[in-house]
Amino acid sequence: MAKLFTGKRPDDLRGTLRAMLSYLGRHKTLLIVVGVLAAVSALCNLLGTYMIRPVVNSAVSGGSGLTHGVLVTAVIYALGALAALGFTQIMVRAAQRVLYDIRRDLYGHLQSLPLGFFDSQRRGDLMSLFTNDVDTISDALNNSFAMLIQYLIEVVGTLVLLFVLNWRLSFLVVLGYLAMFLYIRFSTRRSRFYFNRQQKDLGALDGYLEEMVAGQKVVKVFGHEKQNLEGFARRNEALRLAGTSAQSYAGTMVPAVVTISYINYAVIAVLGGIMVMNGLSDVGSLASYLVFVRQAAKPINQLTQQGNFLLAALAGAERIFRVMQEPSEEDTGTIELVNVKVGSDGTLTACPEKTGHWAWRDSAADDAPLVPLRGDVRFEQVSFGYIPGHPILQDINLYAKPGQKIAFVGSTGAGKTTLTSLINRFYDVTAGRVTYDGIDVRRIRKADLRRSLGVVLQDTHLFTGTVADNIRFGKLDATQEEIERAARIAGADSFIRRLPQGYNTMLGPDGAGLSQGQRQLLAIARAAVADPPVLILDEATSSIDTRTEALIEKGMDRLMEGRTVFVIAHRLSTVRRSNAILVLEHGTVIERGSHEELLAQKGEYYQLYHGMFELT
Repeated sequence: MAKLFTGKRPDDLRGTLRAMLSYLGRHKTLLIVVGVLAAVSALCNLLGTYMIRPVVNSAVSGGSGLTHGVLVTAVIYALGALAALGFTQIMVRAAQRVLYDIRRDLYGHLQSLPLGFFDSQRRGDLMSLFTNDVDTISDALNNSFAMLIQYLIEVVGTLVLLFVLNWRLSFLVVLGYLAMFLYIRFSTRRSRFYFNRQQKDLGALDGYLEEMVAGQKVVKVFGHEKQNLEGFARRNEALRLAGTSAQSYAGTMVPAVVTISYINYAVIAVLGGIMVMNGLSDVGSLASYLVFVRQAAKPINQLTQQGNFLLAALAGAERIFRVMQEPSEEDTGTIELVNVKVGSDGTLTACPEKTGHWAWRDSAADDAPLVPLRGDVRFEQVSFGYIPGHPILQDINLYAKPGQKIAFVGSTGAGKTTLTSLINRFYDVTAGRVTYDGIDVRRIRKADLRRSLGVVLQDTHLFTGTVADNIRFGKLDATQEEIERAARIAGADSFIRRLPQGYNTMLGPDGAGLSQGQRQLLAIARAAVADPPVLILDEATSSIDTRTEALIEKGMDRLMEGRTVFVIAHRLSTVRRSNAILVLEHGTVIERGSHEELLAQKGEYYQLYHGMFELT
């Protein structure tokens, strides 16, 4: 029967079906009840139609069984209706539970994937997993699961009862069935190619839309609305042509099957009437037989249609399960971050309560010593590349002692941001090692490592919620007092208090309604409330004007006091007071020193400072 379906099949049908059945198996009791009720509904439909035979024969002969036959038929149809009502309601509940499990597991797995996975995926593609693909599974579970059982029983049962009622005429019915299947197969082959092209063209159109909507500001700046509309029109026309061809062939299946069934019905009616006149059949059998023949096309059409829905759902499920099979971010670290009490003699003792003092402890060793968290970060002959054989960083050696401010400068693509990504293990080094308080960061649990780091990125991201909630994201148990203190440190308190509801002002997606500079200030406040020993500022003040930057400079100094700070910035005013400035070029450190020392060398930094090159 699968060959009759026009929907796009998943590449790994067996594996996808196995994974889908594992989710269905979690709610097998409900699904068994659905299957039983669907079977009861189908059998009642068949038996109700068969009851036409005794009812008609009783009416023709004037027997006393007419009333009894009508009542029995009514009870059968009523039972079938109740069974149909029961399985539809139970299937809704079972389907929603299955979808809940899939969405939960998919989102949970996405949270465990490495950053490199998201770098290689379009956000629209990931979002479509939770919308389009889950919706196709929802449609199939709600509409196809029980219906497939019901219609399959009706198709088989109809054929059996047709042979029971009149085996001679049934051979003609089988020929009609065969003609239906042959046409469906022909139409399927013609339309499958266009359905596949339609999906490809739809993906191209979706990708184009996503890029153009996200880049509307650039489009309007350069006045390319007309060109973009032409590009959309080309892709839209390709989708229209593919969709028209696909639907043209697929849309002929139902009319063709119905036409064949009408022809078959007419032939059977004529021949059946002749058989009744010649005494080869009774009127009741013919009446019941003709109803079965008339209804025969419906379960075939529905079975084909539901099969297409099911295959579309499995294709969507395959995309979901393919993502769920992506390897999670590896974390073999055993060293954890713990709260400690500091004794009068300087000894450290682990404790559950928060003390403001932290230490590293190896959870795999019972007698492992506690290493105080100081913020000493070192790179030892580090090399790294996103793609094997294409290194971004080569043989990097650098150190940041506790409390030092280290700045990275260099041209775009020099490897500045990559360096900071290796500290928090968004990526692991290809060669060499990065140490944190003398410990290889690969031995530290990622959650504990990242908890000790504060990061302010160039691309701020604010969530839908209040201003306070967005700052609290840096420390979920932060009090209102801590939030306001962090905002004052970042220089955000004054503008926050001017908002309609102050700290309780609701923000839209990504901080809609705030300027880019205000969003950046909230991101800095978010890092400040976390109070981390190591701070990474990746172009943190790039979206803040010079006047605003001057206002928060003192607050930033307070934030950075006593912390190890890594700064990536294009403004010399941000980096000149660093303890050390590292100039990167093509993945290597070409200069290191203080602002004054580097100027005295009259090298790359000297040229950048005097405007001979743009500092980016």
